[in-house]
Amino acid sequence: MPNLKDKSIVITGATGGIGAAIAEALAADGAAITVADLNQEAAEKGAAAIKAAGGSAIGVGVDVRQRDQVRAMLDKAAETFGRVDVLFNNAGVAQTRPFLSITEEDWRFVTDVNALGVLIGMQEAVKTFRRQAEAGHGGGKIINTASIAAKQGYEPLAHYCASKFAVVAMTQAAARAFGKEGITANCFCPGVVATPMWEVIDKGFRDEKLTTKENEAFDSFAATAVLGRASQPADLVGVARYLASSDSDFMTGQSLMVDGGMVFI
Repeated sequence: MPNLKDKSIVITGATGGIGAAIAEALAADGAAITVADLNQEAAEKGAAAIKAAGGSAIGVGVDVRQRDQVRAMLDKAAETFGRVDVLFNNAGVAQTRPFLSITEEDWRFVTDVNALGVLIGMQEAVKTFRRQAEAGHGGGKIINTASIAAKQGYEPLAHYCASKFAVVAMTQAAARAFGKEGITANCFCPGVVATPMWEVIDKGFRDEKLTTKENEAFDSFAATAVLGRASQPADLVGVARYLASSDSDFMTGQSLMVDGGMVFI
């Protein structure tokens, strides 16, 4: 198993779904986790649960669209655990809209979190890693949550897809920009995962009269996976563990598909 003992790992969107599964698993591996979420109370509860299970964690409230809050999150992690080794930009939102119904407000809502939030997180993480390098602790890892929607455009999720395509583009650009400093940037691309986000997407399909039954959209998308089922958050833990560990030190700029075989690239 990759060695994560005493790694300081910050995870945004860490109180539910994929983020929570990763936080709990990496804490069990010995990492010190900063559980970050828009809902500070939920973040603190998530950290308390990790500590109750014998792990090390703090909870931090953060709006990833606000640079000062992202800066404060990273500073708090470094202050508490001595440094930051890994940032998971995992926070995200989804919205179902037919292509011709997407408004400017819809676009900004989705892309401000999924794309701008990732950009800010990456920028501030690099600043943190550079400061640490001056103190003799060089390098750092940025891991972004993308999606199959970063590789295929799906209607009626065009603006969500655009935001996730942007995540892949920024991951590649950052890898080229900062690789010589020992800073890596990679992302992973989940498929249809049984999380609260997919409940929002599925409800959106019903609200837009595109489906009539609960879970109809979810089941329809999941049926295209060649492994024959939808994903669970635990299915993403292995790739997250690998990307956060030294086992992936010579990997950067990559997008790993973990979708049960929905999209082949």
